[in-house]
Amino acid sequence: MLPLYLTTGEPAGIGIDITLALAALPFGQRIDRPLVVLADPALMLRRARKLGLDVNLIDYMGQEIPAPIGSLYIRPVPLRVSVVDGQLNPLNAPYVLEQLSVAADACLHGRAAGVVTAPVQKSVINEAGIAFSGHTEYFQERAGVAKVVMMLATRTLRVALATTHLPLRAVPDAITPALLTQILTILIHDLRTKFAIAQPKILVCGLNPHAGEGGYLGREEIEVIEPVLAEFRAQGIDVGHALPADTLFTPRLLKDADAVLAMYHDQGLPVLKALGFGEAVNITLGLPFIRTSVDHGTALDLAGTGRAEAGSLVVAVQLANELANAHL
Repeated sequence: MLPLYLTTGEPAGIGIDITLALAALPFGQRIDRPLVVLADPALMLRRARKLGLDVNLIDYMGQEIPAPIGSLYIRPVPLRVSVVDGQLNPLNAPYVLEQLSVAADACLHGRAAGVVTAPVQKSVINEAGIAFSGHTEYFQERAGVAKVVMMLATRTLRVALATTHLPLRAVPDAITPALLTQILTILIHDLRTKFAIAQPKILVCGLNPHAGEGGYLGREEIEVIEPVLAEFRAQGIDVGHALPADTLFTPRLLKDADAVLAMYHDQGLPVLKALGFGEAVNITLGLPFIRTSVDHGTALDLAGTGRAEAGSLVVAVQLANELANAHL
């Protein structure tokens, strides 16, 4: 039973807090494979004491069963400098990236079933002089794949993004037939192979209000989006016509959909997070391994206070476990 690796992310944020909360999960919420935490043990224990938690850290030595309740498996990664809760320090940027490197290599060399990531602070990594645009891009480069897709999911809704972190004025130029073909190909492939959905049904948002209103509010739907969708339908794939987002995100249409493809970040994700914030999971499609993540940031002001919510991390770990089991 291959383990899942868990990167704890920015050491001054809540990644450590929410990771520690996993040790107390009851049997009904626990996964059936080892979960290996990547962190500095001294940092973990200091934060546990501050939070009033009694957590036993067990060195991971290839164990094939989950850690007992109250315990966590750990693979030590040493901090570069000591941490003040809630205060970023660029000197610890290499510590954050070493976690990602160890986890990615374990997955790529068949020593781990997947990786779950707690949040990082991109700004402080760049402040350290290291070019870093995010987990997704890091794992894409490490795995040597040409394209990946960001998808967020709750228990009832999956939303994939055609474009991610772009200024809104750059989105229309970025949406090309080649991009949409690439995104849909990855989305369909991973829904089939990772989620075991043999014939996925995908709803697609138009770019413009009212999906362009027949060309009066923009022609991207007519000239770019619809021709690509027609090609997939001609292959027998259940991909809908481009719909206005305010029509698409309604219970009547969503109830039979396996995923929604939104054209840009703030078209799809506000709806998903309104429905399931704190229990949503970020999934990277197109990688040769499973990667899930929390749907929130480092919340520096909550680090060490006992007020951080671990719900999203719990769901991210459980989903990674389910996806790994689907590959057995």
